[in-house]
Amino acid sequence: MTTTDQPAIGQSEAAAISARLDRLPATRYIWLLVSLLSLGGCFEFYDLFLTAYIGPGLVRSGLFSRTSVSFFGFSGLASFVAATFAGLFIGTLVFGFAADAFGRRMIFTVSLVWYAAATAVMAFQKTAEGLDLWRMIAGIGIGVELVTIDTYIAELMPKELRGRAFAVNEVIQFSAVPAVALVAWKLVPLAPWGFDGWRWVVLLGSIGAVFVWFLRRSIPESPRWLIARGKLAEAERITAAMEQRVAAEAGGSLPAPSLEVAEEKHGAFLEIFGPAYRKRTFMMMVFHFFQTIGYYGFASWVPTLLIANGISITSSLQYSFLIAISAPFGPIAAWSVADRFERKWQIVGSAICIALFGVAFARQSDPALLIVVGVLLTCANNWMSVSFHTYQAELFPTRIRARAVGFVYSWSRFSAIFTSLMIGFFLRDFGVPGVFTFIAVSMLAVVLSIGIFGPRTRGLSLETISH
Repeated sequence: MTTTDQPAIGQSEAAAISARLDRLPATRYIWLLVSLLSLGGCFEFYDLFLTAYIGPGLVRSGLFSRTSVSFFGFSGLASFVAATFAGLFIGTLVFGFAADAFGRRMIFTVSLVWYAAATAVMAFQKTAEGLDLWRMIAGIGIGVELVTIDTYIAELMPKELRGRAFAVNEVIQFSAVPAVALVAWKLVPLAPWGFDGWRWVVLLGSIGAVFVWFLRRSIPESPRWLIARGKLAEAERITAAMEQRVAAEAGGSLPAPSLEVAEEKHGAFLEIFGPAYRKRTFMMMVFHFFQTIGYYGFASWVPTLLIANGISITSSLQYSFLIAISAPFGPIAAWSVADRFERKWQIVGSAICIALFGVAFARQSDPALLIVVGVLLTCANNWMSVSFHTYQAELFPTRIRARAVGFVYSWSRFSAIFTSLMIGFFLRDFGVPGVFTFIAVSMLAVVLSIGIFGPRTRGLSLETISH
């Protein structure tokens, strides 16, 4: 079937467009779309993970203390981490609807500008309260952007490539982690031109995000979103253009699309609590509440945990950089299995690894072993990240996908607000072993929620999964 062939008689135009997207083979253009969207997320990841790497600099500058005097105290570094996730929580929960209402392409761009501006302002704050406020505002933009990218990729990618597309997405995004770790290692202990090193780290991420504005010119709107908004003519035009480019790169005609069930055009947020989706919704709420304890309990505290183990600030940043280099390795490893095994079992397997490697990390004192186990823990965390980002975007229909993903994802952000305070509490009263015992128990909740209640999604079209 060529790009100009018409869909089979009896198949609705909307269903035909979705089926035509799902039959596209992997070509340079398909991977280009993933790469462009991922570059947008790359700067978000830079900003999200700088929390860990500028932490020692914030403490050294006297703006925060390493631990809090009281559980809800604002003098400790935990309040800065909590402010990050408070913003992410607002962004995913309150503004998660934006990509459903205004389009994936527009919100992808607007949230980038929001984050860049707020982060730049944050770099010039002189008080802990000012830092926390602007960190929260920046977090709103980051939260909206990450939800939008997940939704965007799920809708543009053919069903047989979704897992690998998310793996490539996270390889590119996680490449920002060693970048920010390297910049922090070199700049945080210094004060170039009398400007604290951690402020330079923040500004570099903000400036870079501005260039991503130009990426949007090469990214089409999601045809599935256009269908959900009743804009069939525009969806047809974009789909035909994608087919034409893919067919030219593939060097021949495209395979015939298979018959798919058309989705309803309009949806309401409360659908996620209806009979069709409520089990998935509650499952993902529980999952996200606990997964973030394992993920950000380590990722947001690496240098601080190393310092608690007796490592100096400069050495802790160096070791953190060596651990951060491995950040893209988890998604690279996930590439080979992303579309070969059910997503739910990949989440379960990675959660078990996080628990085991976390306990092992807490028992190490030798720098070389700390780095090795830290690398293994980072890879397990990021393998889980690839799996759940793919999984949550598959579980809900296009008409409410961004809102549904934003809502369930917001539970990880809500949890992280208190996780940062809990990590600070356990670190103060029980040391590093107490932190990782807390993480291991949380990973058990992840294993049970996904392992028992998670549906299968591998190799299925989004429309089939939503029905």
